[in-house]
Parts: sequence; structure tokens; C-alpha cells
Amino acid sequence: MIEDFFKYQAQTSPHPLAMEISHAKGSYIYDTEGNEYLDFVAGVSANTLGHQPKRVNDAIKTQLDLYSHVMVYGEYAQQPATQFCKLLASLLPEPLNKTYLVNSGTEAIEGALKLARRVTGRSQLISCHHAYHGNTMGSMSVMGFEERKQIFRPLIPDVDFITFNNESDLDKITTKTAGIILETIQGGAGFIQPENDFLLKVRQKCNEVGAIMILDEIQPGFGRTGKLFGFQNYNMIPDVVVMGKGMASGMPVGAFTASSEMMDLLSHDPKLGHITTFGGHPVIAAAALATLQEITETNLMQETLEKEQLFRELLIHPLIKEIRGKGLMLAVMTESPEITNQVILECHKKGVILFWLLFEGKAIRITPPLTISKEEIKKGCGIILEVLNTITL
Repeated sequence: MIEDFFKYQAQTSPHPLAMEISHAKGSYIYDTEGNEYLDFVAGVSANTLGHQPKRVNDAIKTQLDLYSHVMVYGEYAQQPATQFCKLLASLLPEPLNKTYLVNSGTEAIEGALKLARRVTGRSQLISCHHAYHGNTMGSMSVMGFEERKQIFRPLIPDVDFITFNNESDLDKITTKTAGIILETIQGGAGFIQPENDFLLKVRQKCNEVGAIMILDEIQPGFGRTGKLFGFQNYNMIPDVVVMGKGMASGMPVGAFTASSEMMDLLSHDPKLGHITTFGGHPVIAAAALATLQEITETNLMQETLEKEQLFRELLIHPLIKEIRGKGLMLAVMTESPEITNQVILECHKKGVILFWLLFEGKAIRITPPLTISKEEIKKGCGIILEVLNTITL
């Protein structure tokens, strides 16, 4: 399989881990040689309920026996998608009550950017330095990391950047601004949380100039920070919420939610203002609905904060400089990228899956399933500390 993997499947990096997967269950992934790996990454925050969650699998199987794809998005009323959007609306603050379902987070970003321009009639978009919102051309245009996008230019024009948590930069948001897009917690930059009511101040500035505030909740969303969405920790409401990753427990999905007044603009002048063939796919929507029900009908969100505290209590070591993030969206910061690389690769050999962040080389990603047990956290942290003890500077 490894030979065919490299020969026939396009790669995204020169040296992928290339582990040959046999199966996965709960908090563990198993390779074809029978080795088990405790998963502290959850498919990069996607496997919210762990691997093979029964409620989600049952929902998928039930829907498969009824119907799969029947028509492009938005034409037929299909129960799983409709139920999901209705439940989501009941859990979000007003006026966030109408959702457009798509296939991935980056596609949802594209839709949100288009919506900002459609609502305001303006063109300027503002993002943050070191922001990551996906890799399609629109999403890449608002990526705040020139090294990753220079080769693909020209991208979408009329995009400007501010620094996350820098209030003086908010003067860049003017009556020419269609929308500002922010990650609620900056992901690729190192799980940086907003400080000093930064999101609220952005909200107030957008209100002053009539700009649309878009929050990218693709990583923090669906319970990972102890709330259904990260912004609910910061006493403000955006105009548009973008979601993906953990939304359907590992199934490919994305969405953006706004007010009915705003979302209805995509249906006319022109018609089909945003369109997708497979968005709202009934099998995927069934998985998303089951995931949302499980998150909101159990104590998983509350337990997420308890598990965060356990990680913080256990991961104390001279080579760990700080732990950033909230809930089960944590970045363990070491002194150097070299130490981080050693920890990730050596822990993999010892049966714990860790991963990198996109732009911050010192960060070790810890984003396990919300269902991970405290015993599994203790086991994994013990191995991390064991590996750190072997590193000499």
C-alpha cells in the first residue's frame, strides 16, 4: 500500500507520515501491523466524537437505506439537512437563524466572503496576519501568510490585513469594507485567543461602518472550547458564522450561518448566488445532525473544560514554555521547532498521535476527540513527558 500511496495519490508535503491504516475505534487508530495509537489530534479537530461513534454510524446507515444524493442543494426538502439547520438555529443566538450547507470549511469561507460583498455592495475584505481560512483561491486570498500563497498569485484583489488583538488596526475597517473575517481563536498561528474584548471591539467597529463581521469557527466549533461555538465565550455575536471540521464527526462538511435577511440575498439578483451539487448531502447531514444532538444532549462540552484542566496539570515540564488555547483546542509550546518535531515524531513511535500547526513551528497540536477519557489523557501525557525527558538541548 505504501508504494501505491506514493505512486498514485498526490501528496501535500515532501515527507508524509504514511502510516498504513487498518481501522480505528474510540480514541485509537490501528495500523496494518497491529500497532495501536492514542489519537490526540482527531483528524485535525474533525473527529469530534472519536472514531466510529455509534450514534453517528447508525444515522448514516439509516439514511443510506432511504436515499442518498437526489438533487443539487436547495431544490428539494430533505429531512436530515432541514432538521440539522433547524436544530442549529435553536442553539444559536439571534439573528443567526439560516444556514447554507456545503462540502468543506474552505467552501463555506468562499460563501461567506461572497455574502459580505452581496450584502454591502462593497468589495474590500479584511483578514488577519497569520490567519488561515482554507486553500481555495478566495480563502487563500484572506490567508495571512505570504510564503504559502505567493506562487499562486494573482489572487482576489482589495484584501487588507490587520494584526489579531491589535486594536489600533481597527481603523482600517471603514465604509469601504465589505467584511472582516477572523478566526475566533487563531489556529495556524498557535491557538491564540482574543484578548481585551478584541472581538467585541471589532463587532462595534463593524456596526459603526456597516461592515459584515465573519467569524471562522471551523476549528473551535462544535463543543471544542466548552461552548457550542467559540464566540459564545466572548460576549458578542458575529454577522456570519463559518463552520466545518468537527461538524459531522469526520464526514466532509461545512456551512455558514447568518440572518434570514442576509442569506435570502443569495437566491436572487443573481439567482444561484452560491450553489453546490453535494452540499447538504443527506448522508452527511444525517451525520451532522447526530453529532450535534450528541454534543448538546450530553455533558461533553462541560467535560471539555475539565479535560483541558487535566492536560494543563499534567503537562508541566522545563521544555514546555506555555500551553495556549481553550478546551480541547490546545497548543503546547516548546522552545524551538526542533524540539517540537522530536516530540511529535518520537511520540508517534511510542503510540501517541500528535501533530503540527501550520505557521507556528514551536507548537504541538493537541486536539483529541471530545470523548477522550481522563485515563487516556493521563496515558498520553505520560508518554509525552517520557519523550521530553529524553531530549537534550
